[in-house]
Amino acid sequence: EFQVRHNLEKEKEKLAGLYVGNPKRETTRPSAEIILAAFKEITLLLIEVKNEIYAHLTALSPLQKRILALLGFSISIYTQLDGQSFTPE
Repeated sequence: EFQVRHNLEKEKEKLAGLYVGNPKRETTRPSAEIILAAFKEITLLLIEVKNEIYAHLTALSPLQKRILALLGFSISIYTQLDGQSFTPE
């Protein structure tokens, strides 16, 4: 929460799309709860085929990508999980 607010202030920017009932509403002070809620629709699907497990993640929305950037994270922390296969132990 602090990091997102700090970077929004630093960049003199507002974040829109966080409020379900009012997607155009902008804020410079999003709460941790509302930030986390922006990620609630992410799904990780694991499929086992011939003793290998494949992972598939839903794509990140532009809002989710922006939040990760404001937190100082590369989207690769998310995308590197997609499409991986591994042998279960």
